[in-house]
Amino acid sequence: MNFEKARFNMVEQQIRPWDVLDFGILDALGDIPREAFVSDAQKPYAYSDKTLPLPNGGSMLEPKIVARMIQGLDLQPADNVLEIGTGSGYAAALLCKMAANVTTIDIDTAQQQRAQAVLDSLGYRNITYQTGDGLAGEAVGAPFDAIYIGGGVNNVPENLLQQLKNGGRMVVVVGDAPVQRALRFVRNGDTFVETTLFDTLIPKLSSKTDAPTAKFSF
Repeated sequence: MNFEKARFNMVEQQIRPWDVLDFGILDALGDIPREAFVSDAQKPYAYSDKTLPLPNGGSMLEPKIVARMIQGLDLQPADNVLEIGTGSGYAAALLCKMAANVTTIDIDTAQQQRAQAVLDSLGYRNITYQTGDGLAGEAVGAPFDAIYIGGGVNNVPENLLQQLKNGGRMVVVVGDAPVQRALRFVRNGDTFVETTLFDTLIPKLSSKTDAPTAKFSF
């Protein structure tokens, strides 16, 4: 399989049409070998527009979802970024291309070690790895310029908003099927400006604190 051509087609046919127009992100997507982050059996689908399963039961999100969320962070070269949910490591690679430092935290040590092995082999050195429940606020290193949450959550994690610097941004996908919403929050002192980026449906992250959304019947 010609991965270089598949990567080019992913950018031109999936990413750009989904309103990802940031040249830095597009260049990074064109450079990062997504096939390195999947199993041998999944390599033919590495650049497909679909969610791929991870060995631990988690998920590798569609590339267009990752790209659109990261675009919403408006990353700057000197930024210090927190990623909640290391997963495959692919999003961490993209964040590394866009920012100065990335702290990535995952609740699954074995899965994070698999991701780190790939990221190390590709030469990504500006990453700090932590094991813990990021949604519970267990990451060390706040305040952050940006926070990327690599999976759906039931509720907006208010504790993570408090880990942002003034002017810091957070992107998160909130809600349940049939429609979740990707939201961006920008800190302005003690207040937060919320913007809806797009509607989607992605797998949830595991957390000991993210309570299910309340459901009512009448």
